[in-house]
Amino acid sequence: MMMSGFFRFGVWQNFFRAWKSGYSGNLEGEGFTLGGVYVIGAGRQGVLLEHREKEFGDKVSLPSVLEAAEKIESQTS
Repeated sequence: MMMSGFFRFGVWQNFFRAWKSGYSGNLEGEGFTLGGVYVIGAGRQGVLLEHREKEFGDKVSLPSVLEAAEKIESQTS
């Protein structure tokens, strides 16, 4: 993302949303790495949910995480 992330409207929207809700974060680290969320099932189930940030502050949907987590099958030894 580097400098292009700085000029994206969505990044500023996410920043102000977080700021209004009281999240301050920190300025440690490189600041250019986007995150993601994975829900991985047991055994051979594999990846049940994959969410990669497209821009800074792109949040995963909590209901989709819970739905994927409910699909995890218990693994018996």
